[in-house]
Amino acid sequence: MESKLFEAKIRKQIEKTVVDLLNNNQLMNYNTVNSPRAVGDAVQGFLESNISQCLPNNLVTKINASFARRSMADVAFEDKHNNYYVVDIKTHNLNTNFNMPNLTSVERLARFYGDEKNYFVLLLVSYRIEDEQLHFDKCLFLPIEYLDWSCLTLGALGWGQIQIANSNNVKIDLKNTRKKWMLQLCDALDLFYPNEISKITQRIDYFRNIREYWENQPD
Repeated sequence: MESKLFEAKIRKQIEKTVVDLLNNNQLMNYNTVNSPRAVGDAVQGFLESNISQCLPNNLVTKINASFARRSMADVAFEDKHNNYYVVDIKTHNLNTNFNMPNLTSVERLARFYGDEKNYFVLLLVSYRIEDEQLHFDKCLFLPIEYLDWSCLTLGALGWGQIQIANSNNVKIDLKNTRKKWMLQLCDALDLFYPNEISKITQRIDYFRNIREYWENQPD
């Protein structure tokens, strides 16, 4: 069953509530607003504690915000149709020209999406700094499959990490289906893995030459 949480009216209300809630609370002092890590930690901690205020209580149940730092989710919850959502909270400083956040491991996502009731959700909060104050401008609350592959890339960590190529240029396709998006992921990996193999082969050859050099040196 398609999630009602991502219907336009509900999704937009969640996004507006998140922005309003953040703007109406003083998260940090002026000494730390210029630190993206500090802002990210403050926003994540605040939303973990207050996410229930942002979600429609007539749909959402069993909210959980207790996850280890390396886990897939910052917040998780279920809805009344037994769909399960894990939410990855990201922040983006609009004053910067470039930002490439990691989203999740391709292998983790492939396993997680083996169940059609599971949703990996991005909660991307954009802010700017004016007069040493944080101003939250907008928020995106959407499943990863709504992100068009033209704004995504793959990073060489573990099995591969799905990344937003630049948070200033996020392209959304609300008509995208999970099947189409996952097939595009497989296509991207068909190109990515051979390229990584080529890089590793070059590194192997490089250090074989290094070894040969050192084998010929006197003791």
